[in-house]
Amino acid sequence: MPKKNPLLKPYLKWAGGKRQLLPEIRKYFPKTINNLTYYEPFVGAGAVLFDLQPKKAVINDFNAELILTYRVVKDHIEELIQELKKHKDHNNEIYYYEIRSRDRDKIGFNHLNEIERASRLIFLNKTCYNGLYRVNSQGLFNVPYGKYKNPAICEEPVLRAVHLYLNSNKITILNGDFEVTAKKTNDKSFVYFDPPYHSQDKTNFTGYQADGFNDDEQIRLRDTFLYLTKKNVPCLLSNSDTPFIRELYKDKCFDIITVLAKRAINSAADGRGNVNEVLVKNWK
Repeated sequence: MPKKNPLLKPYLKWAGGKRQLLPEIRKYFPKTINNLTYYEPFVGAGAVLFDLQPKKAVINDFNAELILTYRVVKDHIEELIQELKKHKDHNNEIYYYEIRSRDRDKIGFNHLNEIERASRLIFLNKTCYNGLYRVNSQGLFNVPYGKYKNPAICEEPVLRAVHLYLNSNKITILNGDFEVTAKKTNDKSFVYFDPPYHSQDKTNFTGYQADGFNDDEQIRLRDTFLYLTKKNVPCLLSNSDTPFIRELYKDKCFDIITVLAKRAINSAADGRGNVNEVLVKNWK
C-alpha cells in the first residue's frame, strides 16, 4: 500500500461529510480495492476520496460550483491561493454579504472567471454559518454569516496537497447526474455512493441544489445500485437509517450495516449529535 499524504483532506466543510466515519467505512472496502478504479458519483468535499487516495478515480457531483473548485484547485492553484488571501484580508460581515450577493446579478456572476467563482465558494463555505452549503429555490446561496474569529479561509498546505494529488494521479472530474457516472463502471470498478440523505420527516438538510433530492431520486439511486449489482460492480452506499431506506434496500443481494455517526452540520437541531446511519453493500 503506497504511503498516504497526511495533508490530503477536504478543503471545504460539507454537510454529511464522512471524516469522522472513515474508520468504519474503511472496514467495508473490497479487499482488492487497490486494483480497482474508484468511482464517487456524489463526491461532496471528498473525505473518502482523500482518505483512500486512489491512483485512478472518477469523481462527480451535480453541484457545478463545487466541481468548479476541484478543477480550479487542479489547474490554477497559485491564482486561487492569491484570491483566497484577498478574501481573508477583507473578511467581515459586510464583505461576506457583498460576496454572497454576487449570484443575485446573473449577468455579473457569469462574467466572473473560474478562479473568482471557486474562491467565492470556498470563502463563503469557510465563513458562513455552520459551514452549510444551501441554496434557495432560485439556486441562490442564502446562508447567513458565521461570525467566526479566525476561519481557515486559505488552508494553503491542504490546497497544495489536493493540487498535487489531482495532478499526480489519473483523476477524472465530472459534473453531471450520478446515474450517468455510475454506468461508466465495470467489474474492475468500486463505487461509493454518498447521496443527500433521506429524511423521514423532511427536516434533514438537503439544499445542495435548487430542486433537491427527493424520494423519487432515492428510488432512482436504488435502481442504479441494483443495475450495478447485476453487472458485478462492488458498491457501498451511505444513507440515513430510516424505514424508507431499509425498505428500499431490503433485497437479499444487499447487506445493511448500522453505524453511529456524529453530525455537526444540519438545519435541524435533532439532526445533530450522535445519529444512526446505514451502510449498504452489494457483495459478500
